[in-house]
Amino acid sequence: MSKGIAITGMGIISSIGNNVEENYRSLIEGKTGISRISKIKTLHKDHIMVGEIAFTNQELEQQIGLTPDNNYSRTALLGVTAAKQAIQNAGISNINKYKTGLISATSVGGMDKTEAYYHDYFENKATQKYIAGHHAGDSTQKIAEQLGIEQSLVTTISTACSSAANAIMLGARLIKSGQLDRVIVGGSDCLSKFTINGFKTLMILSDTYNTPFDENRKGLNLGEAAAFLVLESDKVVQTESKTVLAYVKGYGNANDAYHQTASSENGDGATLAMQKALKVAELSSSDIDYINAHGTATGNNDLSEGQAILRVFDKGVPDFSSTKAYTGHTLAAAGAIEAVYSVLALQNNVVYPNLNFKTQMKEFSMTPQLELKEKELHTVLSNSLGFGGNCSTIIFSKKQ
Repeated sequence: MSKGIAITGMGIISSIGNNVEENYRSLIEGKTGISRISKIKTLHKDHIMVGEIAFTNQELEQQIGLTPDNNYSRTALLGVTAAKQAIQNAGISNINKYKTGLISATSVGGMDKTEAYYHDYFENKATQKYIAGHHAGDSTQKIAEQLGIEQSLVTTISTACSSAANAIMLGARLIKSGQLDRVIVGGSDCLSKFTINGFKTLMILSDTYNTPFDENRKGLNLGEAAAFLVLESDKVVQTESKTVLAYVKGYGNANDAYHQTASSENGDGATLAMQKALKVAELSSSDIDYINAHGTATGNNDLSEGQAILRVFDKGVPDFSSTKAYTGHTLAAAGAIEAVYSVLALQNNVVYPNLNFKTQMKEFSMTPQLELKEKELHTVLSNSLGFGGNCSTIIFSKKQ
């Protein structure tokens, strides 16, 4: 049994940076990655804004060292990029020295390739390999192959926007129970027409920069990204004399079973998830120094999450902000993206500004942090709330 769940490595690629350092620089400089879409031909290109990664698929393939005849989706390319960064950051040279698993999250999977080739499926057999990479597990398998993980647990989680947070939680539990010594956890999602059209149908896409927790918020900006963290047991940390970036202190998930896409107005699921995470961490609400809110800038989420935060923290709500105005909503990857941001906040003792906020919501009086704030942090709570009522909370700390 491992008492501590140490984070020893991180990797990330998003619309605000191609690695951990670039992402952090953008966060503290208030640099958003939201823009008009350029890499996808869509009828909505003039009506929505997204968080798009600058690299083309060809550039990502070259960086990874793939041959042109590969069938990697953009989701897989982004995932491999971030996962390799995390392994390098953790200083791992022999990934199979300890019992090592991979838990990767995605919701888009290989949809980008399916969109491009499904019309030719029966006419051109050469394109069928791209459709074979459609399923959610394909990107996970490719990441495992690229990392060289052998004869261990490799699995995929797809619980909408809480997916990567649940990957972190499952990885932590596997280490805590002694089933694995090390788990690479995170998620990857690319932009696709399918996602754009789906969210457009739900009428929750903004035509301008998203404004989390603002009274006049118009909806979310979709984003693409990937992030992975290396979780290791006490045994590995001590044996290898590893540098610990932070610890996974607590975790919890719940489902309010309210609606197919909307969260309950009172935030029942989010409330339960936060309460469970605090219980696992053996902390009280007053021990939380900063909340990295899910904060998608939709009418439903920000009201529901805000009510949940008030139910858990009452009059003692700590500093909180959403980073979705930087990256857009990266769907299944969001929990991992914001896990990296939470660890960076702990390491640097900063609270990120909630960009684009202008008008206080009328339903409650709490206001997100509006400017970069330097503050001694010991614990950060991060929420990831998804469709279908999937609500997850992770607590990160400097100490076990």
